[in-house]
Amino acid sequence: MGARAARRVDGVTATGVRARARIEARADGRGGTALPVLEGDGPLAPRRTRAHGTEARVLLVGAMSGPLGGDHFSIEVRVGEGARLHLGSAAATLALPGQAKGEARYDVRLDVAAGGELHWLPEQLISARGSDLRVTTRAELAPGARLLLREEQVLGRAGEEPGRLTSRLTVRLAGATLLDQELCCGPGAPGGWDGPAVLGGHRSVGQLVLVAPELLERPAEARMLGEGTALMPLAGPAVLVSAVAPDALALRRRLDEALTLLTADRN
Repeated sequence: MGARAARRVDGVTATGVRARARIEARADGRGGTALPVLEGDGPLAPRRTRAHGTEARVLLVGAMSGPLGGDHFSIEVRVGEGARLHLGSAAATLALPGQAKGEARYDVRLDVAAGGELHWLPEQLISARGSDLRVTTRAELAPGARLLLREEQVLGRAGEEPGRLTSRLTVRLAGATLLDQELCCGPGAPGGWDGPAVLGGHRSVGQLVLVAPELLERPAEARMLGEGTALMPLAGPAVLVSAVAPDALALRRRLDEALTLLTADRN
């Protein structure tokens, strides 16, 4: 189980869960991918699923609710040279308020070696009313590494106002920054987050990041892919697709359509 740390906040004792998951994928020398490290505690339970060709597959299964106020979850993923890993989650992550006021944290670190490939495709993150969550996702890629990353954030459950959600995504290739963006939404966020320049009244926002060596020879062109969805090439062999939608289902549909187009462009 994750370790619990008690602290005082405004005279109230708050207990936060500390939980970490570690996953390491390596080429097995027979054309497949082995998982020498697959461990987690508390609410982070990684489970191996059926492999697909040379690709190992893992699902993160939530063993308890959260993150709540004061919790700190972290995921560390390493993909070695020649290894291929598909990593997802079994259900959406629901950020909830804790017993006392306090920010929760969810940190994801992804490291991919040269010739390695990682698909990081978790389910949606839902920011429930009264919650306060800071998410940081950092991907460090070696030259020749491949990454497909999806993030989806839903502001509030059906019919409720959102909590406060701060999300930062950083992608670096060979030490150079391809993408570094932060979005803060909900109560207490800087003004304008719900305005036409950001979410435009939508309650679901997401992005796809694709890093692939062949994009150096065939770079993508900036364009709209449909309602609320735009593709932008990054400074390197990478593209970013950003989408907003009225709900989670529409957001997933728009990102899936964008992924289909990206896959067709690469073939």
